[in-house]
This record gives sequence, structure tokens and C-alpha cells, in this order.
Amino acid sequence: MTLPTDTKATLRRRLRAELKSLVADSRASASTELCMRVRASAAWQSARAVLVFFPDASEPDITPLLEDALTQGKLLALPRFDTATAAYEPVQITDLAREVVAGPFLVREPVAGCPTVALNRLDLALVPGLGFDARGGRLGRGKGHYDQLLAGFAGLKIGVSFDCQIIPVVPREPHDIALDAVVTPLRWIEVKTN
Repeated sequence: MTLPTDTKATLRRRLRAELKSLVADSRASASTELCMRVRASAAWQSARAVLVFFPDASEPDITPLLEDALTQGKLLALPRFDTATAAYEPVQITDLAREVVAGPFLVREPVAGCPTVALNRLDLALVPGLGFDARGGRLGRGKGHYDQLLAGFAGLKIGVSFDCQIIPVVPREPHDIALDAVVTPLRWIEVKTN
């Protein structure tokens, strides 16, 4: 379903306001529950190489999953913005404390010198967004960076969300990449493809 861009803009404003209204204690406990749900999933347990985002203050804090990935010996990649191509690329990190800094959009990303990773080496991607639906729809921040990054990704794509970010329908455009599942603190939503 394709809806006008102003519909997406309206949804983004509404979802940003809802995220801003979450109190710190409930945000922290919801993040803990979400991380436990991901850890318990077969998808996470079987993945050998993962693409994960470093959360900003409005997103579920999945930082413990980054640490777990390194502890468990998984190849851990984070998106890094390449100013030459104006696109994100997956980049491997091995040390969260030394290899992650604020990038051009103030999103934490790998430092220069960390090696890029071919998308076909990655099994699973945890994907941020402002809104998600049960059909695999994802409402991003409006620049299309994640859709570009995931366009060549064949692994499992899992949206990461607070429960208030699940909406009935995410408007889709031809370039929008569908997800395989969405995880929240309270549930794991498998996307139905029919």
C-alpha cells in the first residue's frame, strides 16, 4: 500500500511524540525485556554474524545485545555512514569502548579503520525505526538510509521496537524493504507473507 508522503510525516510526528513521552524507568525495563526476548530467540542464538544498530536515546537500549554478540564470538557489524557514497555500510567492530564514536548524524558508529563487512556474510540484522506493522512494514526517519543498506541483505531482518511503535499499517513505497519479524518487550511478531 502506498500512501502520500504527508501521511508518513504525520505518523513520524505522532510516533516521535509517543516515544518522547515514555518515562525513563519504563523505557529501561522495556529495553531489558526486549533484550531478553531477542536472546531467547532461535534467530539470535543461531546467528554467527549480526548487523546491529547503536541505539539513540529514543530507541530501545539494545546495547547489552552488542556486548553479548562480542562475548559469544559473533561477528558484530554496525552501520557507518560513508560520506563519499552518502550511504551506510556494515562495518565490523570488536571493542565497543574504543571503536564506536558519534558519526555525521550524531548516531554512534564504527571509527575509521574498522573493516567493512560484505552483506552476504551477515545472518541477521536488528533494524531500528519509528513505527512497524505486523506485515513487515517499517517507518524510518525519512531519508531511506536503512532501506538502501538492507536492499542487498539476504539474512533475517528484525525490527526492534517498543510496543507503542506498533501501528496497524505502515505506508509503503516501492523502495521500502520489508522485515521478517518485529520484536518488542512483550512479543515477537512473525511476518506473514500471504
